[in-house]
Amino acid sequence: MSPGIGLMKRRLEKERDAISLAVSGIAKKYNIQPENIKTLETKYDGDAGDWYVALGWDEKKAIVKMDSVLGTITEIKEI
Repeated sequence: MSPGIGLMKRRLEKERDAISLAVSGIAKKYNIQPENIKTLETKYDGDAGDWYVALGWDEKKAIVKMDSVLGTITEIKEI
């Protein structure tokens, strides 16, 4: 029997962990250097357990949605 989500330790506990994963995902998807990516905004949704990180590079911007328990990117939406 596995513990419920409320009892599991989150893999993305801190804002810096979420930013690192988001930057890595954007760098890989768009083939750009991580140092060229700027963090615009971060938000944690406590009810859903998701992190949202807005990033910008060149003339583009994207929002990266991540599951904090699984520590994975669930969506990258270019805006």
